[in-house]
Amino acid sequence: MASSTTTRGIFSDDDSIARFGVGKNMVVAMRFWAKACQIIRDNDEDGGYLATELGETLFNSESGLDPYCERPATTWLMHWILASTRERTSTWYFIFNHVSQQVFDKEAISTALANMVVENGQRVSSATLKRDVDCCLRSYVPRASGSSPEEMSEPLLGELGLIQQNAKGSFEFRRGAKRSLPDGIFAYALLDYWQRLEHTGSVMAFDRVAHDYGSPGRVFKLDENAVADRLMALEGLSKNEIQWTEQAGIRQVTRSGNALKNIEECKMSLLRAAYVNG
Repeated sequence: MASSTTTRGIFSDDDSIARFGVGKNMVVAMRFWAKACQIIRDNDEDGGYLATELGETLFNSESGLDPYCERPATTWLMHWILASTRERTSTWYFIFNHVSQQVFDKEAISTALANMVVENGQRVSSATLKRDVDCCLRSYVPRASGSSPEEMSEPLLGELGLIQQNAKGSFEFRRGAKRSLPDGIFAYALLDYWQRLEHTGSVMAFDRVAHDYGSPGRVFKLDENAVADRLMALEGLSKNEIQWTEQAGIRQVTRSGNALKNIEECKMSLLRAAYVNG
């Protein structure tokens, strides 16, 4: 990213298609996903867009950790942002947090989403829901037989190996340890999740980290052993500001220092560690 701020017209000017080298619909999609992934935000002062701290840290053309989006850490981080909250990508959140079956199909997901929409007193067409579900799943799994090279190519999130498509057309979560997931990204996600809790404190039960909606264990599809291994590895990475304890059958995580007093600073420090060590 060459500059931290830009005008709103960058995505709507007549020359935006030439600037980005893609079609009009793709320009609109780029704007949506850049905001959904917390790379840019609205600049209320001049009506334009402003790069977030995360966007600058990752994609600044001179000092960014991954200016060309080539590192697995970035892909895992984008998945976390999309699937851990429902603010802009509720379909992602629903699939990775509320679908408990190991094997599932698109129709069942669309129906469940439609029921949730009705329960919340909202109105969304079934066609829109089906498109959203298909968009989410195809972000992780390429089409088995596409009519164009774009449809058959590996999607960005496909390298994470979180979902696979079975021979009969159903989909399946792939749970367990994720070797390409850096400890720094797991640590960032843990503190990000901790930060969103209403009654947050210095201690968190292991079960919440492993199984709660929006938790690292659920969003990254880690089993309990994998979550425990990750937590035990965080003491050294966080300089003892995040500690794992297991006594009398009680497993929990504690935080201190910056992980408690300045969580944003600690999150960004752990994020950088993912690119140094990951």
